[in-house]
Amino acid sequence: MHLLIATTNRHKAAEIRALLAGLPLRVDTLADHPGVEAPEETGATFADNARLKALAYNRQTGRAAVADDSGLEIDALDGAPGVRSARYNGASYPEKFAAIYGALRKRGARTSTARFVCALALADGGRIVFETRGVVEGEIAPAPAGAAGFGYDPIFYYPPRGSTFGELQPADKAAISHRGRAFRALRDHMATNLRPG
Repeated sequence: MHLLIATTNRHKAAEIRALLAGLPLRVDTLADHPGVEAPEETGATFADNARLKALAYNRQTGRAAVADDSGLEIDALDGAPGVRSARYNGASYPEKFAAIYGALRKRGARTSTARFVCALALADGGRIVFETRGVVEGEIAPAPAGAAGFGYDPIFYYPPRGSTFGELQPADKAAISHRGRAFRALRDHMATNLRPG
């Protein structure tokens, strides 16, 4: 089976390739399809956006397409940045971190419980054939720490490991992360339903 991973983020693509390794798949990413147009992410939820992206890329390429929409929900900020995680205040992640810490201070908080969420959808033949959701609970670190991850990883503290996601090596993070959980569920689905050839 030829599977399109709907991302241009090389870090995310590497994580996903590792999680799907060993399946009878030929995997490529949006970087291999420069003419494909990204749909506008107009969904109200992570699941809405994952579905619309998977369907759009499946229609444009004719290939099975897996898309995820993921982000950070901070309880003290009423779930923000949520579905706007990638577009939250600031062009760079240090700017986004500063905006988050500023918003927390305005609420009289130094930290907060939080979670990473990943909604995943697989589209084939113009329809959604599999969906799942991965969640990992944690809290906002008092200050960013670690350079091993990407995105919001340096400010997401995971108490069972005593570290931020930015301090974890990729394999350790994938074992517990929201994306790891969602793509392992996809892997299980595909391992059961794929036929070599």
